[in-house]
Amino acid sequence: MRDIESRADIEQLIIQFYEKVKQDATIGFIFTDVVQMDWSHHIPVIVDFWETILLDNPVYKKNAMEVHYDLNKKVPLQQQHFSSWLQLFNSTIDELFAGKTATLAKTRAKGIADIMLLKMNKENDKHSVL
Repeated sequence: MRDIESRADIEQLIIQFYEKVKQDATIGFIFTDVVQMDWSHHIPVIVDFWETILLDNPVYKKNAMEVHYDLNKKVPLQQQHFSSWLQLFNSTIDELFAGKTATLAKTRAKGIADIMLLKMNKENDKHSVL
């Protein structure tokens, strides 16, 4: 199995990952019912994100946290959401790639999930106190 080496590799990973996400009982509804995702728009943006952090090519220019804060207002994001996301992401990487960059992708994904969960929990706690 080869490593993640190009934008095309990342695009393959992201497309296959989101096919799993759409079917997932824990998070699929967020993308299909709550957000009603425009996949033709979303996929290139997410590929930009991962290309920026995996291939050190700064093509992602958006604020990833802002989108998730907005989503969290609609569906409070919890540990099970991030765990499911991470499991699907890692299993997709393992099906397609192996190597230094594939391992880096899994490490970065875990860090992103942990930070987002922490921030969403703080946001949710703020609103539950009000």
